[in-house]
Amino acid sequence: MQETELLVATASAPDNTPVLRILYQDEYLVAVDKPAGMLVHRSFLDKHETLFVMQTLRNQIGQHVFPVHRLDRPTSGVLLFALSSEIARLLTEQHQQESWCKFYLAVVRGYVKEPLLLDYALQEQLDKVADKKARQDKVPQQARTAIWPLAQIELPIAVGRYPAARYSLVALQPQTGRKHQLRRHLSHLFHPIVGDTTHGDGKHNRLFAGHFACHRLLLVAKRLTIQHPVTGLWLHFDAGIDDIKPLFNGFGWPVAEHYYQQLWAGLNAAELPVRFDAAAD
Repeated sequence: MQETELLVATASAPDNTPVLRILYQDEYLVAVDKPAGMLVHRSFLDKHETLFVMQTLRNQIGQHVFPVHRLDRPTSGVLLFALSSEIARLLTEQHQQESWCKFYLAVVRGYVKEPLLLDYALQEQLDKVADKKARQDKVPQQARTAIWPLAQIELPIAVGRYPAARYSLVALQPQTGRKHQLRRHLSHLFHPIVGDTTHGDGKHNRLFAGHFACHRLLLVAKRLTIQHPVTGLWLHFDAGIDDIKPLFNGFGWPVAEHYYQQLWAGLNAAELPVRFDAAAD
């Protein structure tokens, strides 16, 4: 597999305008490090929002960009755009064929003790407004997520009826691309992601907000690997963890980029034991 070194681009912006960290840019595509809490593009579901990655990036690099995938608003990490409609088509086809390799980091409730590949079909989540005309009786879609525990910590802070709180840092690799798949799969395993206001545990979300001033979803799209649609070279894009690095440092968890570079090279979902859970009725 031939690989290429990535170029890191920088850009300036007018005062009070956010500047996105550009992870890679060439004449065909651009990858950025999306901040947590920022919408990818304008949506009628968030009509009062004024800040979007797509418009910010367009203004920053001075040309139109075409989205080829998405990240949930509360998730941070690698987000890829095409610089033409033709490249967007090629990248979208790659993504739909599930040829991209993605790794995420997440902080979850409890101790995740063993790695596994969870095979648990998910019912398609429909929006009450946007999907009101869609069929409501679709069969569950296959969903598979590889999970590796990386580190744990026990905090001497009472939560509910427990005198202490336990958390794990996990690496996640989605094998399929269902809506909110990682958040729903971890919730199914009773290890919800901290900061998840939809599928999570409010008591633990409040603990992190109150004790660590951490109000975000602790889910990071850390690495994306794709084959360049024109050159054929394999590209690795790596997002940062700057905003949660103090939290990781306090827990004694790894923050060095070389640790994660080596980690991704050693993880192989094909070696994991498969846990098959039947979809809920």
